[in-house]
Amino acid sequence: MIKEKGQLLLDYINRYVSLTEEEENTLLSKVVYRSYLKGQFIVQQGDICKYECFVLSGCTKTFYIDDEGQEHIVMFSIEDWWTADMGSFITQTPADYNVQCLEKTELIMFPYDIIEDLYAAIPKLERFFRQIIQKAFVASQKRIVRSFSLSAKERYVYFRNQYPKIEQRIPQYMIASYLGITKEFLSKIKSELIAEQ
Repeated sequence: MIKEKGQLLLDYINRYVSLTEEEENTLLSKVVYRSYLKGQFIVQQGDICKYECFVLSGCTKTFYIDDEGQEHIVMFSIEDWWTADMGSFITQTPADYNVQCLEKTELIMFPYDIIEDLYAAIPKLERFFRQIIQKAFVASQKRIVRSFSLSAKERYVYFRNQYPKIEQRIPQYMIASYLGITKEFLSKIKSELIAEQ
């Protein structure tokens, strides 16, 4: 089961670095496979994030709750993506974010306490994770720039074009939260775009 599921992870990793069969077997012997139900949390604000997670199937949202109880969504993750509170995982300090499953979700999880062992056993993995973290950092920086420089309508169009598979799978109010607008304003934007066609 893990070998079959693990092939999806190995295919992903092999886009960045080439692992030998021995290295692949070592990797799969160290990771954890887990299935979550819709609504379950992978990590909660205030807890320490113990795993870096590769999504085999399903969909998650990463968000924080402010002092007024307002939810702010910062990321969605679907198949072939990664999810975690990266800051908490790297520093092993309390998480700023919640990661919750929006659908039944299957993950391959890298436990924090074995990451260093994996790096020692398979040095290429350190290079792989560095590249993944660099990509995530660049995406995060670009998102910050978009939030300052684009109108809400432009941000929505960018989201829709960039992540067409996500929009069909999540409620509109969550997309609105991700864009930093109300769901009513998102409805207005969508109506305008339909009228422009």
